[in-house]
Amino acid sequence: MPSDESEPASESASESASEPASERTGDNGPQQGRPDGEPPRTGPPPQSTPEPELTKGERTELDELRHRLTALEASTPPPRARHHRLRTSGSVVLIVISSLLALLAVIAVWTNSIVGDTDRYVATVAPLASNPDIQAAVTNRVTTEVLAQIDVKAVVDELSQAAVQQGAPPELGKLIGGLSGPITSGLTQLVSSTVNKVVTSDQFAALWVDANRAVHATLDKALTGKGGGAVSLENNQVAIDIGPFVAKVKDQLVSSGFGPAAKIPEVHTSFVVFASKDIGKVKSYFRVLEIMGAWLPIIAVLIAAAGVFTAVNRRRALIGAALGVAIAMLLLGVVLTVFRSFYLDHLPPGASQAAAGAIYDTLIRFLRASVRAVGVTALVTALGAFLIGPSRVAVAIRNACSSAIGALREVSMAHGLRLGPVGRFVNRFKRWIGAGILVVAAVVLATWSYPTAAVVLWIVVVVLVGFAIREFLDTGPAASRTSPAAAGSASAPPPGD
Repeated sequence: MPSDESEPASESASESASEPASERTGDNGPQQGRPDGEPPRTGPPPQSTPEPELTKGERTELDELRHRLTALEASTPPPRARHHRLRTSGSVVLIVISSLLALLAVIAVWTNSIVGDTDRYVATVAPLASNPDIQAAVTNRVTTEVLAQIDVKAVVDELSQAAVQQGAPPELGKLIGGLSGPITSGLTQLVSSTVNKVVTSDQFAALWVDANRAVHATLDKALTGKGGGAVSLENNQVAIDIGPFVAKVKDQLVSSGFGPAAKIPEVHTSFVVFASKDIGKVKSYFRVLEIMGAWLPIIAVLIAAAGVFTAVNRRRALIGAALGVAIAMLLLGVVLTVFRSFYLDHLPPGASQAAAGAIYDTLIRFLRASVRAVGVTALVTALGAFLIGPSRVAVAIRNACSSAIGALREVSMAHGLRLGPVGRFVNRFKRWIGAGILVVAAVVLATWSYPTAAVVLWIVVVVLVGFAIREFLDTGPAASRTSPAAAGSASAPPPGD
């Protein structure tokens, strides 16, 4: 019957399907599973086309072409590799230039702020009024000037005549006339103590600030050798007229009962702020940096950005650019320290090294603060670029932070916190939110007037808090919150259907 014949055929077909191909296509026997027992086919498959054979000349020519191609590939570097080397070399050159320009940019900004910003200049020199070394130097300078204006011999003669007029014996008048030495010593002590009281008072601090604010308008001309008025540049010195301080001491001496001080004329003397035989060169460089102060930082940033953009691996280039700026700031700090020793070793004779050192440290105080701020910013940038990379350390740190924040989020959600659409929104625009945080931080840092290292670190803390909040609010897409097992049980029909 037809049904009986079909069953053996189907069984034999299933057996042939389960047997290996080597048994079904063997050469020593008929193919297994074929009901008619006909021998297996020999030769290539029906669809295969035999490969045409080459002649001896064609094969020789093909071997020669292969040999030439191999030699050409060995002698000529790949165009892509050569292109990468060019890009890398160009990026390195641009990064080095930007690092050097960053060093000059910090000096230029400081120079421009000293000359162009009166408040900045006053804030720089104001602490000098309360510096003990400066007070001692000013006291000595003003005391010497006041004593130079007092005729001690005339004072002694006046005392001797007054004693005689009061009925004293002539011998006593002669005795007073011979006391010029002790009287001079006592007068010096009187003037010095009076000057010290003036210099250490709040009046001196206010007078110092007002005097520096008044002379700041001519500071630019003074430092370029064209100064006049209260600030002058003579004999390779930058000096401030302290005549008002002498006048204040004169009033104090008169009020204390020393009448001869009233005869002290109006005095215009100077207190040297900076002195160097190379000040002619310094003022020329100063003028150049003052002009470039507004543009040099922008140029340095643009060149650094071009170096990063040109590089093959931009993340590594960003790390290199940031480390280059940090090294430049370190070099500038070393130069400032070395130059301080050089400057103090070449002071004019009789100058106070303590006062000169205090003035130097005060004038470059904000420059050092800028060096630290830029250096910290560069190191933070390099660290951030490293942490977003694929290294094991960076991945481990990111995973640890993500796991900690995720655990905190799960605990909060277990206690009733529901983020809802906020979590989905943050997950969808997570990268844009991170970019926005960085842009806001960069704008705040760029618009902050004279940021310090502390300001940079606080901005970094705020950025890290912003990224932590972003990670906490990111609950993931809606599909990720449904487990595969739950999805499978929801889609599969119940048993028995």
